[in-house]
Amino acid sequence: MRFYPLAERKNKVYVQQAIVTPSDSVEFSKNLDTALNKIAQQIVQAKKTGASIICAYGAHSIKNGLGLLLGKFLEKGWFTHVATNGAGIIHDWELAYQGMTSEDVRKNVQEGKFGTWAETGLVINLALAIGAYQGLGYGESMGACIANNGLQIPTTGELKLFAQERLADNLYTANSQNMQALAAALDLMELLSSLDIPAGFLPIEHPYRDMSVQYLAYINKGRSTSHPMFGHDIIYTHRANRGAVIGRTAERDFLSFVDSVSKLEGGVYLSVGSAVMSPMIFEKALSMARNVSLQQGNAIINIQIHVVDLQKSTWDWSQGEPPVDNPAYYLRFMKTFNRMGCNSDYTSADNRDFLLGLYQKLVNLEQEQEGK
Repeated sequence: MRFYPLAERKNKVYVQQAIVTPSDSVEFSKNLDTALNKIAQQIVQAKKTGASIICAYGAHSIKNGLGLLLGKFLEKGWFTHVATNGAGIIHDWELAYQGMTSEDVRKNVQEGKFGTWAETGLVINLALAIGAYQGLGYGESMGACIANNGLQIPTTGELKLFAQERLADNLYTANSQNMQALAAALDLMELLSSLDIPAGFLPIEHPYRDMSVQYLAYINKGRSTSHPMFGHDIIYTHRANRGAVIGRTAERDFLSFVDSVSKLEGGVYLSVGSAVMSPMIFEKALSMARNVSLQQGNAIINIQIHVVDLQKSTWDWSQGEPPVDNPAYYLRFMKTFNRMGCNSDYTSADNRDFLLGLYQKLVNLEQEQEGK
């Protein structure tokens, strides 16, 4: 395969035009205003009690310029965890790196060029491989790369010594952590050798990193995780891609997500523009968390779940699940959340209007409470 420099790609999204700042103007309907007031109150209460406040978002939130705003939510403690899919990470990194993202899929697929971008494929895959070796998750690996403006490539000698120290244990009695660290080191050694990548610091400037949610989460020590599905993202087309690396970093992120879900009693879960990833990981994470918590007498029931998407609602989900002959039954994400045994509702809204409106409601609410 041939790979092409990002500088040659025509992009649809430019950070200067797309970026949403906390003070931007926003207008919304009466119904959305009512929903935002309720959700803001719930978030403030959850923050007081120390419960999780999780926002799972789709990649279009990043293309709509919401990376900075999501980072501000984490910085203020209004979100304790943000989660996205693999595309959300890619758009966030490309915006931080070059201030542009989002290619013409139709045109580039016809030319065999869709996703074949040298920098995106190499940097993200390499950052994940190094992160896997360092014990980091998917989101944290990318946050570190952006924060450090580059990657520290270990020498072959360092990796061999690291592996030999862990091989010193009897392989039949070695603990799982050592075995996984050994495998990650060998994976990285193979990748660096295969691509002939030299040791030392690899500089990668990110002039727009202040707009990156991964960067802002990393420097503010907030939880930002990625939950990819193999083959969905353009980084899988690159020769630097390694399935084991994706698996290691994504597994760590999923377990981090489960940990946050386990602290959702009295908390808030927002699913914004994520029709597949968010409901799928949430139902497994909640079941895992309940598996443990029920043994301790805690059912994790008191969760406020708010689902936001553009699709118009044709069913009152407070009445339960629609019959199978109703098209609303196949609104998969609402059906999933409705089955969780918690309070859940659906709001039809643009993700920009929703998140910007929510941020401003929280600012006003906290100012009012501080003034009392």
